[in-house]
Amino acid sequence: MLSFSTSSTHALLRAVLASFLIVSLAACSSLSPRDPVKIDLVGLEPLPGEGLEMRFSVKLRVQNPNDSAIDYNGIALDLDVNNQPLASGVSDQSGQIPRFGEAVISVPVTISAFSAMRQAMGASLYKPGQGLPYELSGKFAGGLFGTSRFSDSGTFNWPDPTQPVP
Repeated sequence: MLSFSTSSTHALLRAVLASFLIVSLAACSSLSPRDPVKIDLVGLEPLPGEGLEMRFSVKLRVQNPNDSAIDYNGIALDLDVNNQPLASGVSDQSGQIPRFGEAVISVPVTISAFSAMRQAMGASLYKPGQGLPYELSGKFAGGLFGTSRFSDSGTFNWPDPTQPVP
């Protein structure tokens, strides 16, 4: 049977608490606030689909305005148009967006037939020249504390067929 003296137990407890405090402080320093990444849609290419679904490769230009690189191991994104879900996609690719740098990343997305019909019905209510709201959101997976979330929103402007194209 093991026997510990009171002084050795206190010394061990102090060592464990000191180690925990040091590790906690180091973890907190890695949680410094980061500026959000900037996302721009730079391309959309068709991919083969199954049945009634449509698939596209979405190319995103990602700009990192932070002074540390963003390492990622997986990407997920969702695209809502007219406040309704349109497309979603995931990729297990990994890479790095350099500090104060940028990268172009491709993510395959799927649009279901139901989503396409719902969007067509909703878009029919909009008049030419009126904007159609969109929101793009997602994340770069990077481990327990390394996940970077992103979002972008704006409007798609319907061209007015009565106006000349500049």
